[in-house]
Amino acid sequence: MKISEGIFHHVPDDLRMIIKSNSDLLEKWNHLTDIARNEWICWATIPKKEETRRKRIERLQTDIISGKKRPCCWPGCPHRNPNANKWYHK
Repeated sequence: MKISEGIFHHVPDDLRMIIKSNSDLLEKWNHLTDIARNEWICWATIPKKEETRRKRIERLQTDIISGKKRPCCWPGCPHRNPNANKWYHK
């Protein structure tokens, strides 16, 4: 089955494998809007530490399966929303 992408972000290989391995997650992922998928991808992959990224990918799975549409407490993708850039330090 096809995995739908985000608007600005493509699903990275590690996340793609996880989504494909869980049919419930895959179905719910594909029913999210393009913008919602974009937010999840950015939220999960923006951390600099690999440990934080892993934790977010784990949480992404449980949150989406439980019905959440977007990451909680997330100011938005800075790549899509210029006003969100103030929350990210380069």
